[in-house]
Amino acid sequence: MAGVPSTAVAAAGLIGGYGAARWSGRRELGGAVLAAAGATAAVQWRRQAGTGTAVALTGLYVVAFGASHPLAKRIGAWPSVFAVSGVVAAASALATRDR
Repeated sequence: MAGVPSTAVAAAGLIGGYGAARWSGRRELGGAVLAAAGATAAVQWRRQAGTGTAVALTGLYVVAFGASHPLAKRIGAWPSVFAVSGVVAAASALATRDR
């Protein structure tokens, strides 16, 4: 996934993780998708912006995943996943621009 921007990898991990869990009925499959994309994005973030930024963005990725659950109770599952994915993608784009 080296040719795919880290911003897209992170957003795809959150969206794809939820989609995989929902459509397969297997939460562990969704978790595997989420973890694989998160690890890939973390490696890319580290290369692009350094270890500190990678740690911060990875933390945001994990927090966004967790925050999507209570948010889903208020606005619905898919809107919640898209909202947190947008936040992570925006933070990733800002943190890695011009690098």
